[in-house]
Amino acid sequence: MFYKNVDLSVFCTGNKSYEKKIAWITRVIKSAKEIDVLRYVVKISSEAHKAVMRMVRPGLAEFQAEAAFLNYVYSIGGCRHVSYTCICGSGHNASILHYGHAGAPNSKIIQDGDMCLFDMGGNYCGYAADITCSFPANGKFTNDQKFIYNAVLSARDAVMKAVKPGVSWTDMHLLANETMLSSLKEGGLLIGDVKEMIESGLNEVFQPHGLGHLMGLDVHDVGGYLPGHPERSTSAGIRKLRTARTLHTGMVLTIEPGCYFIDCLLDAALTDPKQSKFIVREQLERFRGWGGIRIEDDVLITETGVENLTQVPRTIEEVENWMAVGRSDLKLPQDK
Repeated sequence: MFYKNVDLSVFCTGNKSYEKKIAWITRVIKSAKEIDVLRYVVKISSEAHKAVMRMVRPGLAEFQAEAAFLNYVYSIGGCRHVSYTCICGSGHNASILHYGHAGAPNSKIIQDGDMCLFDMGGNYCGYAADITCSFPANGKFTNDQKFIYNAVLSARDAVMKAVKPGVSWTDMHLLANETMLSSLKEGGLLIGDVKEMIESGLNEVFQPHGLGHLMGLDVHDVGGYLPGHPERSTSAGIRKLRTARTLHTGMVLTIEPGCYFIDCLLDAALTDPKQSKFIVREQLERFRGWGGIRIEDDVLITETGVENLTQVPRTIEEVENWMAVGRSDLKLPQDK
């Protein structure tokens, strides 16, 4: 599989400058053994996310959710490490893309009515998982939460149906953005032509990151931009992609559309005539400080399409039903 997609001449030059390039090339297409390890670490990480979803409730600290995840992936799955610092954002913190670092250490007390955005992944034998689950802290979605969640889920579903060998990752990113913006328009938050919104860069206002990234020995794995493949674009709307490659069988990537309400980006958009004309200001205001939603799955590109390695509740009904089981019997340390 690897040899079908690689120019073997790079191995025959004797030029030491190619060593790093060769290593990057070989990491893009996964072997059968690598795929087995990735399946395992994503499975364990999925189970840990499900355990955390069931224990979360108002009054819990974000770091307690992080601790529960860390305990599960190690004590149950043997993952001594995680692939990155856990992101356990609730309420407004869910709009901070890499919340959870030392400057923002998952320290907020989760409130009733908060949406939680938990981005966590175990690491097993050096291989990464990277999963994000978004869900209501109290186990029940409000109408606004349903609106935004379904907009993101629709984007994810559209990509899942379209992704396969031979398609452009840039096209998949734009498909996700178009789908989500169309949903926001249908819900009354935006008006106008969706393609013109993307031309103006409005998609970056609500999703200031790419659709996903290669994954393997690093959570953001190498090989996204190599000679002989599309270069990074500087165009608004697609310049933040971590790769613009054509997909091949054996690649493992994340698919992670999101929708966030970030004040500085919203304020800039409202003062930009090219973008503000699409925004219904009165509707936007009710989402100020609201946070964000991301749905992130780890997928394997197969010969005919895609295999979703992630196994967590995704629809609103699935999330609510999963969180409802056993919540009344849950006891936490602060309950004593």
